[in-house]
Amino acid sequence: MSQQDEPITIVGGGPKKVLYTLKTLARIGLRDSAKALRANNTCKACGLGMGGQRGGMTNELGEFPSVCNKSVQAQSTDIQPPIPAELFQKHTLNDFQELSAHELEHLGRLGAPLYKAENAEHYTPISWDDAIEKTASQFRQTEPARSFFYASGRSSNEAGFLLQLIARLYGTNNVNNCSYYCHQATGVGLNNTIGSGTATVSLADLGKSDCIVVIGANPSSNHPRFIHQLMHCRERGGQVIVINPAREPGLVKFAVPKSAKSMLKGGSEIASDYVQPKIGSDLVLLQGIAKALISSGKIDNHFIDNFTEGFTELTQSLDAIGWQTITNATGIIQQAIEQLADKLASAKNVVFAWGMGITHHQHGVDNVEAIANLALLLGMIGREGAGLLPLRGHSNVQGMGTVGVKPELAGPVLKRLEQKLNFTLPTSKGLDTLACLQASFNGEVDAALFLGGNLYSASPNSEWTKAALSNIDFKVYLTTTLNAGHFNGLGDGEVLVLPVCARDEESEPTTQESMFNYVRLSDGGISRIAGAKPETSVLAAFGEKLLQASSQVQNGAFDFAALKSHDAIRQLISECLPELAPLNNISESKQEFTIQGRVLHQPQFNTPNQKARFRLPTSQLATHDPQYPFLLASIRSEGQFNSIIYEPTDSYRHHAPRNAVLMNKEDMAAMGVKRGDNVLLQSSEGRLQCVAHPFDVPTGNALAYYPEANVLIGLASDARSKTPAFKSVPVAITSMAVGV
Repeated sequence: MSQQDEPITIVGGGPKKVLYTLKTLARIGLRDSAKALRANNTCKACGLGMGGQRGGMTNELGEFPSVCNKSVQAQSTDIQPPIPAELFQKHTLNDFQELSAHELEHLGRLGAPLYKAENAEHYTPISWDDAIEKTASQFRQTEPARSFFYASGRSSNEAGFLLQLIARLYGTNNVNNCSYYCHQATGVGLNNTIGSGTATVSLADLGKSDCIVVIGANPSSNHPRFIHQLMHCRERGGQVIVINPAREPGLVKFAVPKSAKSMLKGGSEIASDYVQPKIGSDLVLLQGIAKALISSGKIDNHFIDNFTEGFTELTQSLDAIGWQTITNATGIIQQAIEQLADKLASAKNVVFAWGMGITHHQHGVDNVEAIANLALLLGMIGREGAGLLPLRGHSNVQGMGTVGVKPELAGPVLKRLEQKLNFTLPTSKGLDTLACLQASFNGEVDAALFLGGNLYSASPNSEWTKAALSNIDFKVYLTTTLNAGHFNGLGDGEVLVLPVCARDEESEPTTQESMFNYVRLSDGGISRIAGAKPETSVLAAFGEKLLQASSQVQNGAFDFAALKSHDAIRQLISECLPELAPLNNISESKQEFTIQGRVLHQPQFNTPNQKARFRLPTSQLATHDPQYPFLLASIRSEGQFNSIIYEPTDSYRHHAPRNAVLMNKEDMAAMGVKRGDNVLLQSSEGRLQCVAHPFDVPTGNALAYYPEANVLIGLASDARSKTPAFKSVPVAITSMAVGV
């Protein structure tokens, strides 16, 4: 085997992952881990969801055990002792900056509030009362338009609703969440086509499908429970069609730990077909499939005639695209695209699932609309066992959007809130996530509050983001553990870092929403960190002090202090968002539920005429830049969840290190580069030294790990969703060999 040849076979899952999980459980303690995993709390990992009132290792279909290593990893850092206070006395902020993401996450839990004074070089302890008073005082001195509020998908519906309510009562709509960096393009695209921005299928629908298409996603690493559904589809004789530039070993073959058969035979075949278009060419490929379906007449004319509009315009648009254009852009020959169309047409029930390989482009909304077009052509929306499934990456990111953590509330929701609270809320346009950072970079933001997450590491153009955050004079972070965002972009201003409870530590039950529109109830109640407070407790105390001088609050019927109770928050949510009415008594009924009107088993759409709309692309693919001949996509590793790093190498990609760039072997050979050689990646925004690592990607394409690769990624974003183009970055790659 030559130095740059890959090992013969890598299988996802399997005994090594079982052993890894067991070691992690042993490290955090078998008693503590068993208590955490089995308690009636929603899983803290991906949006697929499990846990809740059926038990922490059970899904909504009652299947047990429903757990994966991502769930165990998420628990592993929560079940840590508090960080010794002496650490902050001894070490400067610069010392902490030198730690890796993995090292910061494993320092322990944050056990007490921390404060950085102006121009200080250390964090120092501060009392909770002083922290809340300082936060309220700083925001009172700030014009609402010069502030923003941000939340990750780790928080509860109750905390998210309270956060956006405080922001709007304070006077700003600059409130947003991490979905603007992941599936905002999905929400916009689906709203444009079917009038609803979420999945149209339930978990049970996956069990009735005979074809699942996975586009621009790697669930073997990011949604391991979804792999079970793909395996079951294959076992039923169905098809699993994977469309992804990278040939991911875990999507080719996966040894499912729950399945003895799968483990004994060395893994189950996952993909029945694996299509590898060039990075960024998904839109053209999807148009090619649609063109082939229409040309062959293998479409559902009855469905199209009765339940859709815009078909004629779509046909004319596709007629104008020549096959040579399609094959040149994608690298896929016409015959292969036509065969793919035939396979979709032959299936009875097709589910289309996709991840951020679809949304992280300047044409992300176009991509999503093109997927919806395919489903409409085949009549695969509005029936059981078929439909659309965006693969959400965080356990409650969809719920945060549902309860209003976004720059604009729907008109009826805003009106109900104003009537209920006897309060006039702002109507000025709020800023999305990237726009908030742009305003910060321009010196137009004085205060910001971050409910979880790691906006620094999650954002493109690391140096620009660092400068933007540094310009904010006052920042407050609510978190369970420390991350790079607590030490980078601090600037000369004041910073507070406040310890909050993890989901299973909340003193009152909380709720979360899965990617299947299913709302779960988490009991909380586990005691670990004495100094941590529930998120809503911190927010309510801040909100009460912030708004105590407001004449509208004083003179109106609205009593902010009442919202310290989760039951009271849920009652207000249910009164303002009728689709969440079952929240009102969920703490007593324990009845988890699917949000009405989203799962579509009938072809009746939430549009003015109840018809779905075919959509045409609104943007053009980026032109080739000879100065940067490679197209780079940022990726996550197997041992990673969002910006959290659990393992230093990627076991599913031949143990590639975090500083690897994954390249086609032919490209490496043409450069005279072997496995492990140092190479330099350059973009218009930055430079990154990496080691070359061979991988199965199309020539001219490359992959590098997020968030390390963020230094290369510019501020280009989708015009309609404002989602940054993390996965189509023009770069140059040069050898750093001696003498070159």
